[in-house]
Amino acid sequence: MHYRRLGRAGIKVSEISLGAWVTFGNQIDEKTAVKLVHAAYEQGVNFFDNADVYAGGKAEQVLGKAIKDLPRESLVISSKVFWPTMPWVNGRGLSRKHIVESIHASLKRLDLDYVDIYFCHRYDPDTSIEEIVQTMDMLVRQGKVLYWGTSEWKAAQVARAYGFARQYGYIAPSVEQPQYNLFRRDRVEEELAPLCKDFGLGLTTFSPLYNGILTGKYNKRIPAGSRASLEKYAYLKEYITPEAIAKVQKMMLIAQDLGMTPAQLSIAWILRRKEVSSVITGATRLEQLDENLISAEMANKLDEDVLTCIDEIFSSPIT
Repeated sequence: MHYRRLGRAGIKVSEISLGAWVTFGNQIDEKTAVKLVHAAYEQGVNFFDNADVYAGGKAEQVLGKAIKDLPRESLVISSKVFWPTMPWVNGRGLSRKHIVESIHASLKRLDLDYVDIYFCHRYDPDTSIEEIVQTMDMLVRQGKVLYWGTSEWKAAQVARAYGFARQYGYIAPSVEQPQYNLFRRDRVEEELAPLCKDFGLGLTTFSPLYNGILTGKYNKRIPAGSRASLEKYAYLKEYITPEAIAKVQKMMLIAQDLGMTPAQLSIAWILRRKEVSSVITGATRLEQLDENLISAEMANKLDEDVLTCIDEIFSSPIT
């Protein structure tokens, strides 16, 4: 396992990490989740991503149990705040009230004294940038959060937060967490890459397999038990189009020639970008975890010819 700095921050994270979204407290049982965390840790993963809204808080509880016997100083644990997790009008968003109450709730569920990274899970148009930055600065100075960042914020919004923090001496965001994969490229490559260069932001990207579509498992049908087969994620069927499947099938031929699985090629392709600090992966089985973690070792197979072929597939319409 290789480790990358979180942008210009001193902390280092494993270039492949394990996330709790969808799986922990939902698709898999607690015993399986604990095994996955320990197996990932044994293979060098130190970054485990979570959020207060995942499985209604159960994902944090499961992760808290999974890491209980692991050395705290060897772990990088993240959580997030924004979505509704509490009743009444102030139970969502990025107001100082909700952020403070949410971090306390997350720390209790995780059974930790602090989280290493705390993300603003979305931009909140109802709360000023000033209030958000001041509140995150307060949590860092209190020792409840070590680094803070944003998730799925527009480049202009991140720039405003960074600019305000630097102008008035507050602790600025260190990281942004965007979706990034072969189907969703523009935001990272065109909008966020310049910010990473100018502000020293790191990126911890999610959905590297585009909700499993890039693995090829949806090429013929939607398998029973897969994410797209679950009622909660029925919206994914909108993305499983003939055009998308045609692109995946072409990409799978490249992966086969390289001796890689489609998942490994998809993850290795993301790791080619220096702005990416870590690729957040998910898994429901140990076999999936092992397959994903090998991806980093295969990144050197992606020469210019391979990258050009991939670009031609995913930037050109299928006719």
